[in-house]
Amino acid sequence: MLSLEPTQLFKSLSDETRLRCLSLLVQHGELCVCELTYALELPQPKISHHLANLRKTGLVSDSKNGLWIYYKLHPELPEWVTQMLTLSINAIKDTLPFSTDTINLLQMPDRPDNLCSA
Repeated sequence: MLSLEPTQLFKSLSDETRLRCLSLLVQHGELCVCELTYALELPQPKISHHLANLRKTGLVSDSKNGLWIYYKLHPELPEWVTQMLTLSINAIKDTLPFSTDTINLLQMPDRPDNLCSA
C-alpha cells in the first residue's frame, strides 16, 4: 500500500490540469497521453508535465505499450484516497470543463475499441 499524505493529495488536486487528468482516469480507467492531450485540448508537454507530477506524488502509475505511455490510478492507493477521488470526481464530472473533456475523449477519432491509435 502506498503512503500518501493528505497535503500531497490536495496539492495535486489544486491544479486544474491535474484534476482534469485525474477526472478522466477515474471515469475511464487507463488512458494514453495522446488521449488526454486530445480530450483536454492542451499541448502534450503540458499534459506530460502534470502526469509526471501525479506519478511522483503516487496518484498514478504508467506503463509503456509500444510507442504509447498509458496512465491509470495507482493500484496501491490507500482506500481513503480512492474513495475521496471517486466521490469528488462524481460530484464534478458534469460541470465545465470536466464534462467537455469527457465529450472530447469520446469523440476522439482513430480510437477504435477505446484504445489510442494516434
